[in-house]
Amino acid sequence: MKHLVRLGLAAAAAVALTGPSFAEFGATLNTVKERGALSCTGHNGSFPGMAEVDDKGNWKGFDIDLCRALATAIFGTAEGHLNIQSTSWEQRWPSLQSGELDVVIKASGWTMSRDTDTALQFSRPYMLAGIHYATHADNGAKTVKDLDGGTVCIQAGTTMERYVVEHSAANGYSMESVKYDTTEAAKAAFISGRCDAYIDWDLQLAVMRNTEAQDPESVVILPDVLSAEPVAIIMRQGDDQWVDINNWLLSVLIMAEENGVTSKNVDEMRNNPPNPAVATMLGVTPGVGTRLGLSDDWAYNVIKENGNYAEIWDRDVGKDSVYKVERSTNALIRDGGVLYPLVMD
Repeated sequence: MKHLVRLGLAAAAAVALTGPSFAEFGATLNTVKERGALSCTGHNGSFPGMAEVDDKGNWKGFDIDLCRALATAIFGTAEGHLNIQSTSWEQRWPSLQSGELDVVIKASGWTMSRDTDTALQFSRPYMLAGIHYATHADNGAKTVKDLDGGTVCIQAGTTMERYVVEHSAANGYSMESVKYDTTEAAKAAFISGRCDAYIDWDLQLAVMRNTEAQDPESVVILPDVLSAEPVAIIMRQGDDQWVDINNWLLSVLIMAEENGVTSKNVDEMRNNPPNPAVATMLGVTPGVGTRLGLSDDWAYNVIKENGNYAEIWDRDVGKDSVYKVERSTNALIRDGGVLYPLVMD
């Protein structure tokens, strides 16, 4: 997969000095179409289940599949129309503001400072990340208060630092943060026993326990929820058309799951829609694409090539992956989760 050159330090500094840039309505879609490819985030290492490179050098993961789905919505297929750019956590915003990236889909939480201070714009959340501590089973800890006076391995510069400070202050325990430059280093330090705990969202803790610990039973995820971080697609402010496209892309993936539309039966569903909403979604009823600057079969193409939300989850982090993570909070609302589609009329 072709990678774009990462933004240099001088360019990043220029963005920081001149302040955040804004996109005009329709500008992002036009730029992507003229370029012939979507520029989307990868990772500068491996973020298992979300953005990682396989042994053949191909990108995979939940966030990567959302990048593919967005490229498919625009071009009819992601093949030949997607540049996955290796991007660090720190480089996300400068690369987006400079125009090097068209969109950030990188397990990124929606926070007020990001929304206001850096002039970013957010889609509806596509995951809800419950923040927990993992600890070593032989510690015997059952709740966070059992970790009082202990140490927690943490990646510097992330929202996890704030969660530790705020939750411990509010709940009467103390933790000493041991900071590392990368997620990989922080996890490795915890697994090796250098810290009593490690903090992350539940999906990543489950991935770590199932793939990185020598014995998964040696790692316990404590039940206390420190916070719940909404994970969203992030764009530059100003281009509401681009925000609409990303919001309806996510809604289509969820709506398809809710209505049983899959990559395997989408042709049958298009030929015989079970209800008017599905007929609209799949382009049988004209207009669903025109309003977004896309073709009317954009959602059909997305589902045909990438599957619905459940198919993406199962493939990348769920039952068909090595991680076997349950949907839990990220199930459909009818199944006890928080995900629901918007009304497509």
